[in-house]
Amino acid sequence: MDSVQAKHIFDELRLELISTIAEGGMGVVYEALQHGTGDFRKVVALKLIREEYSAIEEFKGNFMGEAKLVADLIHTNIVQTYHLGEMSGQYYMTMEFINGINLAQFLQMHIEKEVYMPVDLAVFIVSRICRGLSYAHQKCGRDGRLLGIVHRDVGPRNIMIAREGDVKLTDFGIAKALDLMYNEEGHTVVGKDAYLSPEQARREITDARADLFACGIVLAELLLLYNIFESEEEESSATRENIRSLETPDFKEYREDIDERLNQILLKSLAKDRDERFQTAAEMLEELEKYIYSDGYGPTNEKLATYLDGMSEKAE
Repeated sequence: MDSVQAKHIFDELRLELISTIAEGGMGVVYEALQHGTGDFRKVVALKLIREEYSAIEEFKGNFMGEAKLVADLIHTNIVQTYHLGEMSGQYYMTMEFINGINLAQFLQMHIEKEVYMPVDLAVFIVSRICRGLSYAHQKCGRDGRLLGIVHRDVGPRNIMIAREGDVKLTDFGIAKALDLMYNEEGHTVVGKDAYLSPEQARREITDARADLFACGIVLAELLLLYNIFESEEEESSATRENIRSLETPDFKEYREDIDERLNQILLKSLAKDRDERFQTAAEMLEELEKYIYSDGYGPTNEKLATYLDGMSEKAE
């Protein structure tokens, strides 16, 4: 990242750099302290597209589209976007800062310790993602038209767990929505190979049910600590072929505390035919919540926060 240009943006926004959260080929996400009048201070995340990508219309369109798309997505389980800007041809976005870890890191904690995640907490995490998706899928524009949002990139790296136990979906960078985003569905595979729906893997036009298949993959991974579709072969086409054709297993055979009710939820969410899947995120959410709260009490943000804190202490 051009450090001079980044410094200009930080100065213009009255931001103080705290740390680098993530850095990829296309951009960088920083943790920063935003200063205001008097002693006002607020921690935010600043997402910058690298200057060379800011000049490419496709990437610029996706980045601007993401900001426009999520600007009005104000929900407990979605990371909020505060501002989109541009300075000397470089685009940036300020977002809600989540003090926590992503789900990939949470999974890695369990893998390293060789311990399973509690079933109820795994189901709880995915139920919160379904809450956020249900809201996004049903979101209408200012003209009252359904936006038709499909995230298309639901996976562990795009799910955050705050230290307080909040679960939040982030990175709508390749989401599609009516009239808002660059989209070549039908020609290219859009999304990360290991979390595609069968229709994405076949380069077909997607709808909201594609996100629910990804939720099924994530839930299975939380329970088993590995992705059942991901191939060890270097070629990503092998993983896509598994998603298209691999028979979904009986999950009860893989973990003894997965009962038949949860097994059926997993099988339905992972149905190859989207007409046999949960038809809405609200429907999947209802089944997940019935599962964890049928006895009258179940997991909460506070319980997840306590568990995360305990896992973090063991990792030190």
